[in-house]
Amino acid sequence: MDDMDARGIAVRDGTDGRTVGDRTAGERWEAAVLCGGPADGVRVRVAGRPGVLQVSRPCRVEDAPEGMRIAALHIYRRDLKVKTEPLRYGFDGVSP
Repeated sequence: MDDMDARGIAVRDGTDGRTVGDRTAGERWEAAVLCGGPADGVRVRVAGRPGVLQVSRPCRVEDAPEGMRIAALHIYRRDLKVKTEPLRYGFDGVSP
């Protein structure tokens, strides 16, 4: 299961699908903040400055087959103008 915050939001690195907290010990961690959209203000730690973060929030389903989960996905893209911590990721409302 994904690591979720109090709002039920899980943040994943959009390049490889690992949760943001799932990195190797040798990678440098940096603070980042998500701006806009459903995860506005969420602060995360990232390694490797991924260009895209994927945010998911579980949806309630009715009469779904056992084991089926549905999540709303939201894309956040790194603001390349921000060079120091906290890095900034802006909501991309046009991504599927």
